[in-house]
Amino acid sequence: MSGSASTPPRLHVVSGKGGTGKTTVAAALALALAEEGRRTLLVEVEGRQGIAQLFETEALPYEERRIAIGPGGGEVFALAIDAEQALLDYLQMFYKLGGAGRALRRLGAISFATTVAPGVRDVLLTGKACEAVRRRGPGGRFAYDAVVMDAPPTGRIARFLGVNDEVAGLARVGPIHHQAQAVMRVLKSRETAVHLVSLLEEMPVQETADGVAELRAAGLPVGCVVVNMVRPPVPFGAAVPAGGLTPRGERALAEALAGAGLPHADRLVAPLLAQGAAYAARRRLQERQRAELDRLGLPVRELPLLAEGVDIAGLYRLARRLRKDLRSHAE
Repeated sequence: MSGSASTPPRLHVVSGKGGTGKTTVAAALALALAEEGRRTLLVEVEGRQGIAQLFETEALPYEERRIAIGPGGGEVFALAIDAEQALLDYLQMFYKLGGAGRALRRLGAISFATTVAPGVRDVLLTGKACEAVRRRGPGGRFAYDAVVMDAPPTGRIARFLGVNDEVAGLARVGPIHHQAQAVMRVLKSRETAVHLVSLLEEMPVQETADGVAELRAAGLPVGCVVVNMVRPPVPFGAAVPAGGLTPRGERALAEALAGAGLPHADRLVAPLLAQGAAYAARRRLQERQRAELDRLGLPVRELPLLAEGVDIAGLYRLARRLRKDLRSHAE
């Protein structure tokens, strides 16, 4: 969804204001990237188990598990990163604590470190995701062709992704310093793209603009803006003038309704015009918000509102829409 055709991103970070449907977009993107023979990993970092709910499966454990087959025939795996377990992994990786690390967990030290120590939790979460990006399997091939992270909301995404810069500055030597630097090399490279999900409403659009500015200031690569839950246009509503219809126009509308076989057609004119005027006003507001997003200078993708709600079938429908965008961008 961003980057050049020759170097597509491998880590897709999806953020957005609460209520914009960022988890749904992240899940649909993971499915869209699962072309034939490709493997994608969908990562959850907030502990809400939103991915499990979307895919109508049991709660995700701290292990990578296949949850779906993409519309292109590839495989989608999912992982809910647990900060405490991730810290145990790091202690084993860097300090070979083994059983001592598990003893610390029983004593509550691990929980204390991940909830009290500033930034430790975010370091662990981003580090685990980047490890999945860098990991290679048999034959030297990447274990996953793409990793999609359902990230924290826009208001804290720059701080969440940039925390390793702070850690690298504080710990100037040793394994933690080198690990933090390695994570930032991934996050600030062309391997990564941060996508922001918005609605065509004032507050989400403003938060998206603020998020883009913060990400750019932090040197983090911004991918695209995904406008979610876009309603289809209604021609009649758009045709209603701001001042309403003339008496002659109202009579013509009533006659048309009566001709369609509707009883008491004259009584339907006023409420229909009111709804049409409200729709037209909303469309004008949305057009202004879309213009604000266009001014950010980023690709803008649109996903339709699913009137029946988001279920498995709806996820695949959104994935197919995103897949078309991915293919058109590659071309």
